[in-house]
Amino acid sequence: MQFARIALAGATIFATSAAAAPVKIGVINSLTGPEAPIGEDLSNGIKLAIEDLKKKNVEVQAVWEDDTGKPQIGISAMEKLATRDNVAGVVGAYTSAVTSVAAKTAERYKVPLVNPVASKEEITRQGYKYVFRVSATTNDYAQVLLDMATTFGQPKTMAILNENTDFGVSGGRSAKEYGEKKGLKIVFNEAYSKGSPDYRSTLVNVKNSNPDIVFMVSYVADAILLMRQSREIGLSPTAFLGAGAGFSNAQFAKETAVSHGIFSSTQWTPAVSWPGAKEFAKAYQDKYGKQASYHAATAYTAMWILAQAVAQANGDREKTREALDSGSWETIDGTVKFADYEGYTNQNKHQMLVEQIQDGKFVTVWPKELQTGKPLWPFPGWK
Repeated sequence: MQFARIALAGATIFATSAAAAPVKIGVINSLTGPEAPIGEDLSNGIKLAIEDLKKKNVEVQAVWEDDTGKPQIGISAMEKLATRDNVAGVVGAYTSAVTSVAAKTAERYKVPLVNPVASKEEITRQGYKYVFRVSATTNDYAQVLLDMATTFGQPKTMAILNENTDFGVSGGRSAKEYGEKKGLKIVFNEAYSKGSPDYRSTLVNVKNSNPDIVFMVSYVADAILLMRQSREIGLSPTAFLGAGAGFSNAQFAKETAVSHGIFSSTQWTPAVSWPGAKEFAKAYQDKYGKQASYHAATAYTAMWILAQAVAQANGDREKTREALDSGSWETIDGTVKFADYEGYTNQNKHQMLVEQIQDGKFVTVWPKELQTGKPLWPFPGWK
């Protein structure tokens, strides 16, 4: 099945007859470690893209590297791919912390890097020529969630709780800046230590600040624990807003006692009308037995674009970079074009959406024209 179409300089780049030589592409991802549940979603999306590329006579020789969620290992992975493996380009990584250092390394070795989903603002604010990002940024995460919240209700105050990682700090800062622009009073703003076994004392302080909405930035393990302990202490604001990541993962949604009613920003849902999105959703469900996440969709798109750019460039890194720089693609993530704007370099302007978890299922609730169900507002309380 065909999920996307790629056009570079007005020309279709893939052959329909004889298969071309394989394109060698590196993948850096959290295959093991605490971020592996979402890393698995990225891997699944990439594997589906490789299958579909083969149908277009673009054979991908993928070289997989496990960063385990650690920046230093991510640096080593990028160096290995750039030198020993001599890949034409790289898809990755998942976390913002790993992507930040991998991007710097890719720039040094002049290896095109297409990032699917890491959202830290600064990744595409370094003026890098070889780093391209498919997904939106933490500023976009904050905007879509707070625009939704101030449309559905009239919140006056907000608490911000984010992990002390690259992603968390960037997300918390974006929420504060945009929240203040929306006229919200920030009554609590704290970064917590990722991976702690107990957040109850911090959550009690959140509760005592009496916020209308709670904005949280966490990966999946912490997201689950934070919501379990929020339930224990009776934290019950008008709305919980999760900045993607751990709150948009199937593992989190299955925790129905604590996930019901939680909002999460997302890059993609099966409700979108982008070319091939619904077919991708079905193929993913059939193959992996679960609903595709935005992590899977953006990873699919990153590999889909990079592999065809590499094929067009016959594996030449500089020509691949030029193809990525000048190209425009209609994909399952909508139109993708890497542009320079507002201090960003090679950043795709991507449409964000909001889902709400209702009885363990993701329901698209924003923007209104893409709703697949009615939002539960205010927070319905703990089960």
